Amino acid sequence: MTTDQAAPPRGLRAIPTGIWALGFVSLLMDVSSEMIHALLPVYLVTVMGTSALTVGMIEGIAEATAAISKVFSGAISDWIGKRKVLAVIGYGLAALTKPIFPLANSVGWLVAARFIDRIGKGIRGAPRDALVADIAPPHLRGASFGLRQALDTVGAFLGPALAVLLMWLTADNFQAVFWVAVIPAVLCVIVLIVGVQEPERPEGLRKVKAPLSFAEMGRLGPAYWWITAVATVFTLARFSEAFLILRAQSAGLAIALVPLVLVVMNVVYSVAAYPAGALSDRVNKITVLMAGLVLLIVADIVLALEPSLLGVAVGVILWGLHMGFTQGLLASLVADTSPAELRGTAFGVFNMLGGVALLAASVLAGLLWDSAGPGATFAAGGGIAAAALVGLIAVRLRLPGLGAVHEG
Repeated sequence: MTTDQAAPPRGLRAIPTGIWALGFVSLLMDVSSEMIHALLPVYLVTVMGTSALTVGMIEGIAEATAAISKVFSGAISDWIGKRKVLAVIGYGLAALTKPIFPLANSVGWLVAARFIDRIGKGIRGAPRDALVADIAPPHLRGASFGLRQALDTVGAFLGPALAVLLMWLTADNFQAVFWVAVIPAVLCVIVLIVGVQEPERPEGLRKVKAPLSFAEMGRLGPAYWWITAVATVFTLARFSEAFLILRAQSAGLAIALVPLVLVVMNVVYSVAAYPAGALSDRVNKITVLMAGLVLLIVADIVLALEPSLLGVAVGVILWGLHMGFTQGLLASLVADTSPAELRGTAFGVFNMLGGVALLAASVLAGLLWDSAGPGATFAAGGGIAAAALVGLIAVRLRLPGLGAVHEG
């Protein structure tokens, strides 16, 4: 075999340094944010004296703000032809809010900090994902998104675990824990500035003047819109992980151990994300995504029909596996199906629709939980996931080349 015909390099060592750096950026910011967010609801209610309704309103407004911001930041990154500067602004805003949490002497300051933090998340999300797609070689795109997602998820379980440990060491000193959370946030911005180099804009790449216009939206193409539609339906089945916690509590898990549900789910998620992404670079991505949907359906069946702690544990593990098999892969498919000059817009629209669907799914799940019980909630989730699977099969039949392996 000649050099030109040699198989392209694969594996963790072949993934560009910039992808690793972006993964550690996500990890550090997640550690910082989750250390605070794991304690913030309790802090608001027990220390600041707010109601549970106020906590819910704060979280709802914050997440809606992040979802809306993603569309505009993605479009701006396409318009200016730069991704990194917006990622730095987004992560920088989040880092600047962190000292407000230990210093705040009123709910208003905490609301403002949470609001700005979510604006930062919205600003960085789509440009960062587009930057991953720009840096990653096509034949390593699934592995690259999987690695970034895996490192991000490591932060998602390290943050709450550190918060619990520090609360124990400091005798429940919220402010001390909040101050420690500032450190990884600052390190995150430093790693991003120093460790990530944005690739040069390819010669001949068309400059986009109005990314959110109907003409440019039409250029995203049918494959992108099919994937986005299926992903939106799929997200309706993937309601908030808060319902996994409620399911565990209803099965008899002690309140003190309830945070372990998210720790277990995120550990499984982080372990599965890279192998699933690497697998998708070797076989059709749609096939791997279909396997992820099947895992979600089985998880919902187990959680609906088996109310024991063992059943909940199996359901949570399957839920983590389905996240690993789908989240990075969906991002990889968005990158594959969108023009390079419109990737920021593509990720922004995709993330916004997913955020709206997640909000709607969580409201629906709550209504079903209150009116018909946990079994009905997870049964409905399984039904919606099955509908998304049927839609994905239809996409596979309509667009047989979608998700094909890149040879490098």
